[in-house]
Amino acid sequence: MAENIVRSLKPNTKCINLNGKRLKTVPRAISLVTNLVVLELKNNSIKELPNELSRLINLQVLNVGCNELEAFPEVVKFNKSLQKLHLFRNKIKEIKPGILSDMTSLIFLNLNDNFIQELPRDMDRMDRLEVLSLNHNQLSRLPSEICFLPNLKEIHATHNLLTTLPIELGFLECLEKLHLSRNKIKELPEGLGKLTKLNLLDVAANDLRIFPTELPNVPLRELYFEANPVLECRPVHSVQEEEVLSLKELTARFIMKDIKDKSSILRQQIREFPAAREMLSQASRCAVCSDAFLNTWLECVRFLTLQQDIKIRKCSQPVIPVRALLCSYKCFNTVGHGYYGVAFP
Repeated sequence: MAENIVRSLKPNTKCINLNGKRLKTVPRAISLVTNLVVLELKNNSIKELPNELSRLINLQVLNVGCNELEAFPEVVKFNKSLQKLHLFRNKIKEIKPGILSDMTSLIFLNLNDNFIQELPRDMDRMDRLEVLSLNHNQLSRLPSEICFLPNLKEIHATHNLLTTLPIELGFLECLEKLHLSRNKIKELPEGLGKLTKLNLLDVAANDLRIFPTELPNVPLRELYFEANPVLECRPVHSVQEEEVLSLKELTARFIMKDIKDKSSILRQQIREFPAAREMLSQASRCAVCSDAFLNTWLECVRFLTLQQDIKIRKCSQPVIPVRALLCSYKCFNTVGHGYYGVAFP
C-alpha cells in the first residue's frame, strides 16, 4: 500500500511522511521522487535502508527513529545534501569507518537509545556538524577526534559508560552545551577552561570530586553536578613537611624565573633548544605566588559560591570545589589565601 502511495506522488514532491505505517521495508519507489528534501520513516519496523535511497541527491532530512536497524546505514553517505539524520531508538551496535567521514554536509546527528560502544575516529571530517546526540548508549570513551569538529555546538552523551573525556576538549571553540550526566566520569580535563562559549554544563550523577582550575573562566549560565561525591569543606589538622625537589624541577623553576627578564642570557639561549622550550611550555603557575613550576605541586581546593564568584544563573548546588595548584608548602602555609589541602578518607 505504501508503495502505491509513493508511486502516485509527483517527482517534484518535497516531503514524504510514512511515520507509523507498520513498514518492514522502505518502498523502493521513493527513489523516483528525485526532488525529495524530507523523508519521515519513524515508528516502523524497518531493518535496513535500500541502496535506491542513494539517488535522492536533494535529501536534507532523514528520520528513521524508532525502527529496528542493527547497523548504521551505509547508504546515507551517498546523500551528499543530508543535513539532519535521526537514527534514535534502533538497535545499532557499530558505525563502520568511512561512513561518517563522507557526510560532510551533516549538521545534526541523533543516535540516542542504541547500543553503540565506540565512535569511528574518522568522524572529524564532519566539518559542519553542530549537534551530536549520543544519549543512552554504551560508550566508554569519546575519541579525541571529536574535539576537532570546528562547528560543534552541542554534545549530548548522558547515560553512557564514560570514565574520562579527551584532554583536547578545549579545542571545541564553538561548544555551547555539554550534557554528560549519568556516566562514570572521575575528572574533567583542564582544557574545559578554554571553552569560551560554553553556557551549559551538566555532569550530574558522575564520580567527580573536584572541578578544573579554570572553571571560573567559563561563561556558564547553567551548571548541574548533583549526585557527585564532591569534596566538602571540613578542615582537619595536618602537619605538612617541605618536599625535596628533584634537580630537574629546581632547574626548571630557576630557568622560568630567570627568563622573565627580557635581557636574560638564558632567555636568548633557550631558543636554541626546542625540546626544552616544549617542556617548559607545559608548566603551571602557583595560585598563591604566581611563580611557574613544572611537575611538583600541591593539589589544593577552593570552594566557590556560584552566585557570587562565578555568577551562574541556574545551578543544582550553591558551592563548588575547584582545583588549585600551589608550588610549595611555603605558599600553602601563607595566611589568608583561602585554599585547602585535599584530604581523602
